[in-house]
Amino acid sequence: MVRKIEGATRIPVPGGKVIDEHVGRVNSGDEAISIAHMVAPPGWDEPAQTPEFTEYTVVLRGTVLVEHAEGTVEVHAGQSIVTEAGEKVRYSCGPEGAEYVAVCLPAFSPDAAHRD
Repeated sequence: MVRKIEGATRIPVPGGKVIDEHVGRVNSGDEAISIAHMVAPPGWDEPAQTPEFTEYTVVLRGTVLVEHAEGTVEVHAGQSIVTEAGEKVRYSCGPEGAEYVAVCLPAFSPDAAHRD
């Protein structure tokens, strides 16, 4: 079945980051996948997490920093990163902020993120 999604649902989060979920548990009722457009202000960060989902991130503008067991990866505009389910990661962004698209399989949920 073809489903047109008219727009995103804005998910409120602390720290000034904007999350617009296009596909996922909140906006479309999908539990298998979530697709969200995010804009993070300069210096934004969040607690470490060990999620139950794999996350695919495409950076559109700025830099996303991903801390993991082996160090920190800088992901710049035009680059992507995949973080596997069960891997402890911490996301933040550089001094210019970041705009990116995140795809989670299965769909993101706060309970499945297991944040510190």
